[in-house]
Amino acid sequence: MYFDALSFLEDEREAWRPFEALLDVPPERFEEPVAGAHGWSARDLLSHLAAYQEHCLAVARELAVGERSPSLEAMNAAWDARGDAVNEELAAAWRALSADEVRRRAGEIPGELRGYLTVVPETRWVKHPVHGPHFEEELLDHYADHEADLAAILAALR
Repeated sequence: MYFDALSFLEDEREAWRPFEALLDVPPERFEEPVAGAHGWSARDLLSHLAAYQEHCLAVARELAVGERSPSLEAMNAAWDARGDAVNEELAAAWRALSADEVRRRAGEIPGELRGYLTVVPETRWVKHPVHGPHFEEELLDHYADHEADLAAILAALR
């Protein structure tokens, strides 16, 4: 658990940095499935992580102006009702985007998210008993969960 926003933001930035390599995968290889990454492509992994960053951005926007987050409540309800089907729904939505749009959004969302988190009172996120762990799980822990996928994709593309 974090006790200050700056520490979290610094750790999040450093944890995300390796995944930025996915933004530079050549277009002709961006959608190439990689067996060592559960058949995911660079696009799949980038989309998956960016979708959760986008969710966190929605939560941060709401917490910047209020004590609660309807987006967080909706996501929790979706997970309770549908479980991993939520991932499939997010993947389908991101597959509908052009490769350029995936890259654009994945390049912009992380910075916008960090920017919003700097204006959210710490008591509403990093020091909050529900919101703080949610951001850690959906960002830092999520990146860590996919480090092996990233390594496999980058190795396959060499």
